[in-house]
Amino acid sequence: MINFFYEIPDFHIKKGSSLINEICILLNNEGMYIGNINYIFCNDNFLLNMNQKHLGKNFYTDVLAFDYSINKYISGDIFISVDRVSENSKKWDQFFMYELKRVMIHAVLHFLGYDDHHHIDKEIMKKKEEFYLNLFQ
Repeated sequence: MINFFYEIPDFHIKKGSSLINEICILLNNEGMYIGNINYIFCNDNFLLNMNQKHLGKNFYTDVLAFDYSINKYISGDIFISVDRVSENSKKWDQFFMYELKRVMIHAVLHFLGYDDHHHIDKEIMKKKEEFYLNLFQ
């Protein structure tokens, strides 16, 4: 099951079922199953507080993902800063929904074992993101 939760009152995703279907396709394509994935949409301050509290980091980020997957059943909580996504979409001259979808895919790819800490891993993960973004256009 994929759920959307909102920590900010002035934001709501239209056509959420379309995004849910795309995440389901991604998981199926990667040979995995849906467990329980929660997307929590919040603001910069909410996510900064989580970053400080849970990871000991003192900077803004667009997404934090907490993986609770068991075997091939993918589960976790994904916190997304709508403020960061908006800023990044302007910075990279992308539509907001495109950037939001990228971040949503990025977090799920982490749950699947993809990593972006080293240059080569980052390139592999970026290619996977682009593959799914192109597939879902």
